[in-house]
Amino acid sequence: MKLLLAPAAAAGVLGSFLLPLSRPPAAAAPQDPVVQDPAAQDPAAQDPAAQDPAAQDPAVQDPAQGMREAMERVKKFTQPGKHHELLRRFVGEWNTESRLMMSGQATPAEKGTATFSWLMDGRWLQSEATGSMMGMAFRGFSLLGYDNFKQSYVLTTVQSMDTAMNHAEGDLDPGGEALLLYGTLDEYTTGEHDKMVKYVWRFRSADEMVLEVHDLPIGERHTQVIEVVYRRK
Repeated sequence: MKLLLAPAAAAGVLGSFLLPLSRPPAAAAPQDPVVQDPAAQDPAAQDPAAQDPAAQDPAVQDPAQGMREAMERVKKFTQPGKHHELLRRFVGEWNTESRLMMSGQATPAEKGTATFSWLMDGRWLQSEATGSMMGMAFRGFSLLGYDNFKQSYVLTTVQSMDTAMNHAEGDLDPGGEALLLYGTLDEYTTGEHDKMVKYVWRFRSADEMVLEVHDLPIGERHTQVIEVVYRRK
């Protein structure tokens, strides 16, 4: 144990070596109390691992185990699940009838075809459609899937009648009979940007479904502007 000496005591110790041995030794100076270090009584302070939570983490001690655990945690975001099963009902070849809707009134149907197939099996669907709209040839392409992290169905579409790429996200209705997605589009005929749009897929049966496109800024009524009926070939 180290003793702390006052300056006078230190001088006395040095003098005992310099003066004759016959001289009575100087009286010992009182010792200062030893200050206890609180850390010395703390087991955690004596154990560096106890102060560092990472040192107690098995993933840090075994990087390979940590990687396996991380991969297991992210599996729910990377693997197809029950929501992807819905996409299978789209797969196949379809005949289509397209109509424009204005104030609740439909234009005559224009016929076409559509094919849904897997771009990536069980994950992403691609759709190619051909036909006519307002008497002009039409071709469209779309991607449809389910994003586990967003917890939403996601849709991206392009077509031959303009240069826009449109996106939408949504989910099934509680009954599982309709898929509702919301997105935006630019209305270049009026100069409007980012108009809110709703897409509704209604599943009438295994061999018939209907796509509705709703222009939401119209108001509460007569928002539907496009209807496409799909009947399996």
